[in-house]
Amino acid sequence: MSARRVAATVALAALASLLAVNAARADGPAISTPGTPTVVANEPHQLTLSWAPSTWVEPGTEQPINYEVQVPLGPNTYRFLGSTTDTTITLTDLAPGTTYRIAVAARALGGYSDTSPTTTVRTAAGRATVSYLNLDWSPTNNQIQHLLKVTNTGTAPLDLSTVRVRYHLRFEGANTSLVPNCDWAALGCSRIRQTVQFFIPPGGPPGGMTTPAPPGYPIPGTPVPGWVELTFTDGTLAPGQSTGPIQLRHHRHSWSNIDERDDPSWAAATGKWTENDRITLDVDEVREFGDTYS
Repeated sequence: MSARRVAATVALAALASLLAVNAARADGPAISTPGTPTVVANEPHQLTLSWAPSTWVEPGTEQPINYEVQVPLGPNTYRFLGSTTDTTITLTDLAPGTTYRIAVAARALGGYSDTSPTTTVRTAAGRATVSYLNLDWSPTNNQIQHLLKVTNTGTAPLDLSTVRVRYHLRFEGANTSLVPNCDWAALGCSRIRQTVQFFIPPGGPPGGMTTPAPPGYPIPGTPVPGWVELTFTDGTLAPGQSTGPIQLRHHRHSWSNIDERDDPSWAAATGKWTENDRITLDVDEVREFGDTYS
Protein backbone atom coordinates (compact mmCIF):
# COMPACT_ATOMS: atom_id res chain seq x y z
CA MET A 1 0.00 0.00 0.00
CA SER A 2 1.38 3.41 -0.91
CA ALA A 3 2.31 5.97 1.75
CA ARG A 4 -0.38 8.32 0.40
CA ARG A 5 -3.08 5.63 0.77
CA VAL A 6 -1.86 4.78 4.29
CA ALA A 7 -2.03 8.46 5.28
CA ALA A 8 -5.53 8.75 3.83
CA THR A 9 -6.65 5.64 5.70
CA VAL A 10 -5.26 6.98 9.00
CA ALA A 11 -6.93 10.35 8.41
CA LEU A 12 -10.28 8.69 7.70
CA ALA A 13 -9.96 6.56 10.85
CA ALA A 14 -9.18 9.63 12.94
CA LEU A 15 -12.16 11.46 11.44
CA ALA A 16 -14.45 8.50 12.13
CA SER A 17 -13.21 8.36 15.72
CA LEU A 18 -13.84 12.10 16.17
CA LEU A 19 -17.33 11.80 14.70
CA ALA A 20 -18.08 8.86 17.01
CA VAL A 21 -16.94 10.85 20.04
CA ASN A 22 -19.02 13.88 19.01
CA ALA A 23 -22.04 11.64 18.43
CA ALA A 24 -21.58 10.05 21.83
CA ARG A 25 -21.40 13.48 23.44
CA ALA A 26 -24.46 14.63 21.55
CA ASP A 27 -26.37 11.58 22.72
CA GLY A 28 -25.36 11.67 26.38
CA PRO A 29 -23.26 13.24 29.12
CA ALA A 30 -19.54 13.74 28.58
CA ILE A 31 -18.79 12.76 32.19
CA SER A 32 -19.70 9.47 33.88
CA THR A 33 -22.19 9.47 36.75
CA PRO A 34 -20.67 9.89 40.24
CA GLY A 35 -21.14 7.07 42.72
CA THR A 36 -23.99 7.07 45.21
CA PRO A 37 -23.01 9.28 48.17
CA THR A 38 -22.30 7.39 51.39
CA VAL A 39 -22.34 8.77 54.92
CA VAL A 40 -18.90 9.00 56.54
CA ALA A 41 -19.90 10.96 59.66
CA ASN A 42 -23.28 12.09 60.98
CA GLU A 43 -23.32 14.64 63.79
CA PRO A 44 -25.74 17.41 64.77
CA HIS A 45 -25.31 20.29 62.29
CA GLN A 46 -22.61 18.35 60.38
CA LEU A 47 -22.80 15.59 57.76
CA THR A 48 -19.79 14.19 55.88
CA LEU A 49 -20.33 12.34 52.59
CA SER A 50 -18.11 10.59 50.05
CA TRP A 51 -18.68 9.03 46.61
CA ALA A 52 -16.85 7.28 43.79
CA PRO A 53 -15.37 9.76 41.30
CA SER A 54 -16.59 10.50 37.81
CA THR A 55 -14.45 10.11 34.70
CA TRP A 56 -14.52 11.67 31.25
CA VAL A 57 -16.28 9.54 28.65
CA GLU A 58 -13.62 10.50 26.09
CA PRO A 59 -10.10 10.11 27.52
CA GLY A 60 -7.59 12.79 26.62
CA THR A 61 -9.97 15.73 26.98
CA GLU A 62 -10.03 15.84 30.76
CA GLN A 63 -10.71 19.10 32.57
CA PRO A 64 -11.14 19.63 36.31
CA ILE A 65 -14.43 18.14 37.54
CA ASN A 66 -16.58 19.91 40.11
CA TYR A 67 -19.14 17.96 42.14
CA GLU A 68 -22.44 19.55 43.14
CA VAL A 69 -24.22 18.07 46.17
CA GLN A 70 -27.96 18.57 45.97
CA VAL A 71 -31.40 17.55 47.19
CA PRO A 72 -33.62 16.63 44.20
CA LEU A 73 -37.01 18.32 44.59
CA GLY A 74 -38.62 17.46 41.25
CA PRO A 75 -37.90 17.29 37.51
CA ASN A 76 -34.88 19.55 36.86
CA THR A 77 -35.38 21.12 40.29
CA TYR A 78 -33.08 20.71 43.25
CA ARG A 79 -31.78 22.42 46.36
CA PHE A 80 -28.05 23.15 46.21
CA LEU A 81 -26.16 22.08 49.35
CA GLY A 82 -22.52 22.53 48.40
CA SER A 83 -19.77 21.84 45.86
CA THR A 84 -16.23 20.50 45.83
CA THR A 85 -13.53 19.25 43.48
CA ASP A 86 -12.86 16.41 45.92
CA THR A 87 -14.99 13.28 46.35
CA THR A 88 -15.67 14.05 50.00
CA ILE A 89 -17.58 16.97 51.50
CA THR A 90 -18.67 18.08 54.96
CA LEU A 91 -22.00 19.91 55.00
CA THR A 92 -22.55 22.19 57.98
CA ASP A 93 -25.86 23.88 57.09
CA LEU A 94 -28.27 20.94 57.49
CA ALA A 95 -30.88 20.79 60.23
CA PRO A 96 -30.43 18.10 62.90
CA GLY A 97 -32.96 15.27 63.20
CA THR A 98 -34.09 15.78 59.60
CA THR A 99 -34.39 13.36 56.67
CA TYR A 100 -32.66 14.37 53.44
CA ARG A 101 -32.44 12.71 50.00
CA ILE A 102 -28.98 13.66 48.75
CA ALA A 103 -27.44 13.17 45.30
CA VAL A 104 -24.28 14.27 43.50
CA ALA A 105 -23.78 15.58 39.94
CA ALA A 106 -20.49 16.27 38.14
CA ARG A 107 -19.95 19.50 36.21
CA ALA A 108 -17.02 20.84 34.17
CA LEU A 109 -16.36 23.48 31.57
CA GLY A 110 -16.61 20.90 28.80
CA GLY A 111 -19.42 18.68 29.98
CA TYR A 112 -21.66 17.27 32.69
CA SER A 113 -22.90 14.00 34.17
CA ASP A 114 -26.21 12.48 35.06
CA THR A 115 -27.20 12.87 38.71
CA SER A 116 -26.18 10.00 40.97
CA PRO A 117 -28.69 7.81 42.78
CA THR A 118 -29.89 9.42 46.00
CA THR A 119 -28.94 8.50 49.54
CA THR A 120 -31.59 8.99 52.22
CA VAL A 121 -30.13 9.98 55.57
CA ARG A 122 -31.60 11.33 58.78
CA THR A 123 -29.18 13.74 60.37
CA ALA A 124 -28.26 13.24 64.02
CA ALA A 125 -30.62 14.85 66.53
CA GLY A 126 -29.75 18.22 67.98
CA ARG A 127 -30.67 19.53 71.43
CA ALA A 128 -34.40 18.87 70.99
CA THR A 129 -36.93 17.17 68.72
CA VAL A 130 -40.64 17.58 67.98
CA SER A 131 -43.06 14.65 67.95
CA TYR A 132 -46.37 14.98 66.09
CA LEU A 133 -49.71 13.19 66.19
CA ASN A 134 -52.34 14.30 63.70
CA LEU A 135 -55.80 14.14 65.31
CA ASP A 136 -57.71 15.16 62.19
CA TRP A 137 -58.51 12.36 59.74
CA SER A 138 -60.16 14.84 57.36
CA PRO A 139 -57.61 17.36 55.98
CA THR A 140 -60.30 19.54 54.38
CA ASN A 141 -62.65 20.26 57.25
CA ASN A 142 -62.83 23.53 59.22
CA GLN A 143 -60.11 22.82 61.81
CA ILE A 144 -56.43 21.91 62.13
CA GLN A 145 -55.98 19.54 65.08
CA HIS A 146 -52.82 17.82 66.28
CA LEU A 147 -50.68 17.00 69.27
CA LEU A 148 -47.07 18.20 69.63
CA LYS A 149 -44.43 17.12 72.11
CA VAL A 150 -40.93 18.58 72.61
CA THR A 151 -38.20 16.26 73.89
CA ASN A 152 -34.76 17.23 75.20
CA THR A 153 -32.34 15.10 73.17
CA GLY A 154 -29.25 16.96 74.37
CA THR A 155 -26.95 16.32 77.31
CA ALA A 156 -27.79 19.44 79.34
CA PRO A 157 -31.02 20.85 80.81
CA LEU A 158 -33.18 22.61 78.21
CA ASP A 159 -34.68 25.99 79.10
CA LEU A 160 -38.10 25.99 77.42
CA SER A 161 -38.17 29.78 77.27
CA THR A 162 -35.43 29.53 74.60
CA VAL A 163 -37.41 27.06 72.45
CA ARG A 164 -39.41 28.09 69.37
CA VAL A 165 -41.55 25.60 67.42
CA ARG A 166 -43.07 26.49 64.04
CA TYR A 167 -45.83 24.58 62.30
CA HIS A 168 -45.55 25.65 58.65
CA LEU A 169 -48.65 26.05 56.48
CA ARG A 170 -50.09 27.83 53.46
CA PHE A 171 -53.13 30.07 53.64
CA GLU A 172 -55.04 29.11 50.50
CA GLY A 173 -56.95 31.88 48.77
CA ALA A 174 -54.91 34.44 50.76
CA ASN A 175 -57.29 33.94 53.69
CA THR A 176 -54.87 34.56 56.54
CA SER A 177 -57.55 34.42 59.22
CA LEU A 178 -56.54 31.79 61.78
CA VAL A 179 -57.38 31.46 65.48
CA PRO A 180 -54.86 29.29 67.37
CA ASN A 181 -56.11 27.34 70.39
CA CYS A 182 -54.47 25.20 73.05
CA ASP A 183 -57.13 22.71 74.18
CA TRP A 184 -54.95 20.87 76.70
CA ALA A 185 -51.31 20.47 77.64
CA ALA A 186 -49.54 18.28 80.19
CA LEU A 187 -47.53 21.27 81.37
CA GLY A 188 -50.55 23.62 81.20
CA CYS A 189 -51.80 25.79 78.33
CA SER A 190 -51.12 28.90 80.41
CA ARG A 191 -47.38 28.34 79.83
CA ILE A 192 -47.75 28.22 76.04
CA ARG A 193 -47.91 31.17 73.66
CA GLN A 194 -49.00 30.91 70.01
CA THR A 195 -48.69 33.51 67.26
CA VAL A 196 -49.68 33.39 63.58
CA GLN A 197 -47.27 34.74 60.98
CA PHE A 198 -47.71 35.03 57.22
CA PHE A 199 -45.64 36.52 54.42
CA ILE A 200 -47.31 39.12 52.23
CA PRO A 201 -46.61 38.69 48.50
CA PRO A 202 -45.03 41.72 46.81
CA GLY A 203 -47.18 44.18 44.94
CA GLY A 204 -49.80 45.02 47.55
CA PRO A 205 -53.58 44.93 46.93
CA PRO A 206 -54.74 44.88 43.30
CA GLY A 207 -55.85 48.22 41.84
CA GLY A 208 -59.31 46.87 41.08
CA MET A 209 -60.17 46.22 44.74
CA THR A 210 -63.16 48.30 45.80
CA THR A 211 -62.88 47.43 49.49
CA PRO A 212 -60.02 49.27 51.25
CA ALA A 213 -57.23 46.97 52.37
CA PRO A 214 -54.12 47.51 54.50
CA PRO A 215 -50.98 48.27 52.47
CA GLY A 216 -49.49 45.05 51.11
CA TYR A 217 -52.53 42.94 51.96
CA PRO A 218 -52.36 39.54 50.19
CA ILE A 219 -53.98 39.46 46.78
CA PRO A 220 -57.18 37.38 46.93
CA GLY A 221 -56.66 33.90 45.51
CA THR A 222 -52.90 33.89 46.14
CA PRO A 223 -51.56 31.11 48.44
CA VAL A 224 -49.68 32.74 51.29
CA PRO A 225 -46.97 30.90 53.23
CA GLY A 226 -46.75 31.23 56.99
CA TRP A 227 -46.66 29.39 60.29
CA VAL A 228 -48.13 29.03 63.75
CA GLU A 229 -45.32 29.70 66.22
CA LEU A 230 -45.34 28.08 69.65
CA THR A 231 -43.17 29.33 72.52
CA PHE A 232 -43.06 28.69 76.28
CA THR A 233 -43.15 31.15 79.15
CA ASP A 234 -40.94 29.03 81.41
CA GLY A 235 -39.93 25.51 82.34
CA THR A 236 -36.89 23.26 82.13
CA LEU A 237 -36.52 19.78 80.63
CA ALA A 238 -33.87 17.38 81.89
CA PRO A 239 -32.01 15.32 79.25
CA GLY A 240 -34.44 12.74 77.85
CA GLN A 241 -37.50 14.48 79.33
CA SER A 242 -40.40 15.78 77.23
CA THR A 243 -43.10 18.39 77.66
CA GLY A 244 -45.77 15.73 77.34
CA PRO A 245 -48.61 16.14 74.84
CA ILE A 246 -49.75 19.61 73.79
CA GLN A 247 -53.16 19.49 72.09
CA LEU A 248 -53.59 22.27 69.53
CA ARG A 249 -56.57 23.27 67.40
CA HIS A 250 -56.78 26.12 64.88
CA HIS A 251 -59.70 27.47 62.86
CA ARG A 252 -60.64 30.51 60.81
CA HIS A 253 -62.75 33.28 62.27
CA SER A 254 -65.52 32.30 59.86
CA TRP A 255 -65.13 28.57 60.54
CA SER A 256 -64.79 28.00 56.78
CA ASN A 257 -63.02 24.87 55.54
CA ILE A 258 -59.21 24.66 55.48
CA ASP A 259 -57.28 22.47 53.03
CA GLU A 260 -54.24 21.21 54.94
CA ARG A 261 -52.83 18.99 52.21
CA ASP A 262 -50.47 21.64 50.83
CA ASP A 263 -49.19 22.68 54.26
CA PRO A 264 -45.47 21.84 54.55
CA SER A 265 -45.83 20.56 58.14
CA TRP A 266 -48.99 18.52 57.55
CA ALA A 267 -48.72 14.71 57.51
CA ALA A 268 -51.65 12.35 56.99
CA ALA A 269 -53.19 10.95 60.16
CA THR A 270 -51.94 7.49 61.14
CA GLY A 271 -52.99 7.29 64.77
CA LYS A 272 -49.30 7.14 65.81
CA TRP A 273 -46.74 9.60 67.07
CA THR A 274 -44.01 10.50 64.58
CA GLU A 275 -41.00 12.80 64.51
CA ASN A 276 -42.30 15.17 61.86
CA ASP A 277 -39.17 16.90 60.55
CA ARG A 278 -41.27 19.33 58.52
CA ILE A 279 -42.04 21.06 61.81
CA THR A 280 -39.08 23.21 62.83
CA LEU A 281 -37.62 23.80 66.29
CA ASP A 282 -35.01 26.40 67.24
CA VAL A 283 -33.17 26.84 70.53
CA ASP A 284 -31.65 30.27 71.13
CA GLU A 285 -32.27 31.08 67.43
CA VAL A 286 -30.30 27.99 66.33
CA ARG A 287 -32.10 25.32 64.26
CA GLU A 288 -32.11 22.05 66.20
CA PHE A 289 -34.81 20.10 64.36
CA GLY A 290 -36.69 20.16 61.07
CA ASP A 291 -36.34 21.70 57.63
CA THR A 292 -39.21 22.57 55.29
CA TYR A 293 -36.88 22.36 52.27
CA SER A 294 -35.46 18.88 52.86
